[in-house]
Amino acid sequence: MTDKEDYLAKPSADCCLKGNLHEGEPRGKIETIAGVETYISAPQGKNNGNIVLYFPDVWGFFNNGFLVMDGFADAGYLTVGLDYFRGDPVWKYRKSRDDPAPGFDYEAWKKKHTAYANEVVPGWVEAVKAQFGKPTTKYACVGYCFGAPYVMDELARDIVTAGAFAHPAFLKEEHFRKANKPLFLSCAETDHTFPTEARNRAIDILREDKKHYNLQLFSGVEHGFALRCNMDKPYERYVKEESLRAIAEWFDFWLTQ
Repeated sequence: MTDKEDYLAKPSADCCLKGNLHEGEPRGKIETIAGVETYISAPQGKNNGNIVLYFPDVWGFFNNGFLVMDGFADAGYLTVGLDYFRGDPVWKYRKSRDDPAPGFDYEAWKKKHTAYANEVVPGWVEAVKAQFGKPTTKYACVGYCFGAPYVMDELARDIVTAGAFAHPAFLKEEHFRKANKPLFLSCAETDHTFPTEARNRAIDILREDKKHYNLQLFSGVEHGFALRCNMDKPYERYVKEESLRAIAEWFDFWLTQ
């Protein structure tokens, strides 16, 4: 395990254990792909024939994440997300909305699941392509918190055309150096995992290397805003929905070039 000082976006912290559950009925289905449980949400109206790969935050498979995947499906994308936590998300370890359960070893949990995710994600992506892709299919990827490094890994490979993350974690300078596809960064002005100095350094790297990127920066919200906001607060709801909308439009542009 590398020292936290080596990270631009630090490993998930206690702020990632907090959040609100959202109401709604997910419409997707769960299948096993490459040995990993996978949520699949198909477009119900417009269908652009392309695929979004979804990399979850530490809450894994939960209602909010399913509804966000349905949101990308509403934008026209077959959306698939994997449970690299194997039914062991952090929300199982909360004694209340804001507090982790006593005795929960968050560091051990992260180490175990990061090792597994690092191992299975590349093969899962290939399996999704083999099962759902056609010669004309294009791919985008999006990750939240824990999912951000898997977005960056894919942007350094050849399958996806563009990627995005919101309130990222576990990112190092090399992730930004190696990425060679367009990146959308959806960020909170206040984020202890990806603070201003680190965010500015990431943008400097992207600019120095002449990468295509877009930074979306919201004031008045914190880490988790795009997935676990309080939907009863109009501004928080707006920010969450605007993040998804803007990411989908980023994909729309790059996947039609």
